[in-house]
Amino acid sequence: MAAWDEPYAGPWTTERVLALGEDRGQRRERVGEALLLSPAPGVAHQRALSRLRRLLDDAVRRAGAHAEVFGAVNVALPDGLFVPDIAVVEASAAAEDPIAVDSEAVLLVVEIVSPSSSGRRTDRLLKPPYYAEAGIEHLWRLEPEPLPALIVSELSEGRYAERAVAEAGRETAIEAPFPLKLDPGRLVRPRTKRTDFQPDF
Repeated sequence: MAAWDEPYAGPWTTERVLALGEDRGQRRERVGEALLLSPAPGVAHQRALSRLRRLLDDAVRRAGAHAEVFGAVNVALPDGLFVPDIAVVEASAAAEDPIAVDSEAVLLVVEIVSPSSSGRRTDRLLKPPYYAEAGIEHLWRLEPEPLPALIVSELSEGRYAERAVAEAGRETAIEAPFPLKLDPGRLVRPRTKRTDFQPDF
């Protein structure tokens, strides 16, 4: 789909946002009729994303689930278009390589909280109600600072309820949607020497 040639101030639709094409320098999301722009994530963010995505992919395969794990994929919501850091999607919905995945096919979304104040508000306050309205059953939020923690939430009566909090320094078992164990501290810790390498990362 070609990008629009003329400047456009809105209102924005999912079609118009997707018509802008790919841009590695920023994420483009739609909230209602507004366009939300955010810079591409930094190295610390990418490190945590890569490691958590790998853990989730292993968990999906161990569970024998017919699903795929994606980073930064377009998710079409009833009243928006978001690009979660990680999305676990039903394999049948991903098989046709769509530009955007319908929220009905999304089993889990993960947001890694941005260090900026606007990013924190977006990940903690703005996005969850939209994900809940779309009926996405599982939402995880990784808080890298001040001490790494993963907040595991599940949809209950139209809103997300916390089911577990995994804290840095200890391995926590998470049962749904796919059983796995993780230590959030290991997701964010830089690899400083060759011996730091671990097979699961």
